[in-house]
Amino acid sequence: MNDGSLQNTSRGPFATAFSGAARFSGRGWARVRRVRSADGADETGLHKMFDLHALSCAGDALVAVGLAGTIFFSVPVGEARTRVALYLLITMAPFALLAPLVGPVLDRFRHGRRYALATTMLARGFLAYAIADQLDTWVLYPAAFGVLVMSKSYGVARSAAVPRLLPSRITLVEANARGSLAGTIFGGIAGAVGAALAMFGPGWPLRLATVVFFVGMVLSLRLPAGVDSDRPEVPPRVFALLAHKEALRLWNLPVWAAVTAGGTLRAVFGFLALFMAFRVREDDLLLEPLAALGAVAAALAIGSFVATLIGSRLKLRRPLLLDAIAVSAVALGAAVAAVFYSLPVLVALAFGTALASSLAKLAVDAVIQERLPDESRASAFAHSETMIQLAWVSGGAVGLIPLSGQWGLFLVALVVAAVAVRVGAWAWAAHRAAVAPITAPANEWTSPAGVR
Repeated sequence: MNDGSLQNTSRGPFATAFSGAARFSGRGWARVRRVRSADGADETGLHKMFDLHALSCAGDALVAVGLAGTIFFSVPVGEARTRVALYLLITMAPFALLAPLVGPVLDRFRHGRRYALATTMLARGFLAYAIADQLDTWVLYPAAFGVLVMSKSYGVARSAAVPRLLPSRITLVEANARGSLAGTIFGGIAGAVGAALAMFGPGWPLRLATVVFFVGMVLSLRLPAGVDSDRPEVPPRVFALLAHKEALRLWNLPVWAAVTAGGTLRAVFGFLALFMAFRVREDDLLLEPLAALGAVAAALAIGSFVATLIGSRLKLRRPLLLDAIAVSAVALGAAVAAVFYSLPVLVALAFGTALASSLAKLAVDAVIQERLPDESRASAFAHSETMIQLAWVSGGAVGLIPLSGQWGLFLVALVVAAVAVRVGAWAWAAHRAAVAPITAPANEWTSPAGVR
């Protein structure tokens, strides 16, 4: 036996295992660095945006763990439906400000987009710290609301900034997916760390979130100067988007098709998440209710994660085609699940819906980033986020209606099939028209035929 072998043996099993784990994690981290910098992302600074989004999602996950405590499904079904309905209203509240206020404000200050991103991080850090010591007081509710508003504002500002850092070798769908993948991974890691810290008290995940958000603030200020746009000649008016016709002028045919598809699939996602949560408690689906609910929840989570993996390497130049395929596939899947109603089929439908919904959301972001000018992009993102969130809430609300499992899925199949026909027609019309990226002022845009 050589000296090296004797040395390794003398180190003991724990030291050897630690050394092996260190080498494995080192190789893993090197692989992550290569992926985040691939295809020119390090040349334009896009990799720094990926890092920023990872920190944002990690901080949000820690806040969510710190605030966790209301258990919806441990109470009788009737009471649970009431609690979930209240939850849907609370999650919708920040979007009342997003489209009419946050979007125009971000467009007004797009020449200082780095500072806007830093402000959302700084505000979330202070609010998380305030919540940590006020979990039993009234301060919790306005502070939690503020965190939600700042989180959505960050998302709008980030989506508007990504095209300005896009390398020529990466599509918008791919860039959006890489950012989502980074956020999903680091959000999951932070959630696990937060759950461990929560054993010492619910305030500790929130205190760690404060540190994460403050690091994100520094990283925001260190983004490339290209993130900022030129100062607008005519600043957008705050609350200008309150009027429906004014909002429609922001969008052309491809944007309408993408948002319609993305909103529909998000509504189906919300419907299935709540509808199945109650059906598995009341139907005989082979497994115990808790195990069946866990299987459905896992399918939804895995489907979303797989979508980010696919999107991160998807060289798709026609995102509307992806939307049309996704909506059609979910309509077909819902019809099959209604006919062959069983737990395995429901789990497969949940996975497929989550996959299609997440891919469609990537396509929505790509279409807006590609088709709308920089001076109105934040407002358009704010409005699309509001509509998609409203669709999710609406789908979840329908999921609270005590329908039978098969009838509920037949309803989904019919509605989504109708939307698939409409989106397919819009996508075909946009393809035939070969619509070029829009550079005209916002007040000259028109909505697609049939939209009033």
